[in-house]
Amino acid sequence: MRNIAVILAGGTGSRVGGSTPKQLLALPDGRSILEHAIDAFEQAPCIDEIVVVMHPDHMEDARRLSEQNGWRKLTKIIPGGTERWESSWHAILAYTDEANDQLPKANDQSPMNLWFHDAARPFVSQRILSDIAAALEEHEAVSVAVPVTDTLYKVQRNEVQDTGTYIREVPERVLYMRAQTPQAFRYEVVFDAYVRALAEEKVIATDDAGIVRRYAPNHKIFIVPGEETNRKITYTEDLK
Repeated sequence: MRNIAVILAGGTGSRVGGSTPKQLLALPDGRSILEHAIDAFEQAPCIDEIVVVMHPDHMEDARRLSEQNGWRKLTKIIPGGTERWESSWHAILAYTDEANDQLPKANDQSPMNLWFHDAARPFVSQRILSDIAAALEEHEAVSVAVPVTDTLYKVQRNEVQDTGTYIREVPERVLYMRAQTPQAFRYEVVFDAYVRALAEEKVIATDDAGIVRRYAPNHKIFIVPGEETNRKITYTEDLK
């Protein structure tokens, strides 16, 4: 079964500031966030292929980095969409013909798994990747998460009059985890979820696990323990 890593690098990184997308910004070692993210999957024995989803204006930057680094597993660089889910859908469509050519017969496994990873998480460990690969031997959908350590507030806002925000409930944090990536799925599972989502008037989700959970709830999503070091770079200070 092939494992294909989809590196989602289509954002503009507006919260970091500047005209350069954050995935192209350099970390202290001088190499870009995107290079670190791709390197992790290039080095992982469990990954067979890599596709990068890049903002259309910066696809040439991705090609240049590929030539400089000589990544053997990077086979596709495709344009992203205006929303995160659109970028994931573009990657799914990039493998539709191949999936149809290899439709599994009764009792056979899917010929491929798609792994979706935020380029803004450049420090994903080989332990996480190997644990996901192992989990995919038994599960058709896998996500990564870490326990919540802070107290959570469920809040109430007055939508009519701006009178402030108030605590409505203090839920048990043991019931909650913080999502990370990669999130990996059998091809037909994530394809089916996205087809159902696109049939709705508005797609509601912030990540791929959310799409599967909302639009294909019959598929259980197994959780692999994440790591605090698998952090997401969002603001300028995160680059240090």
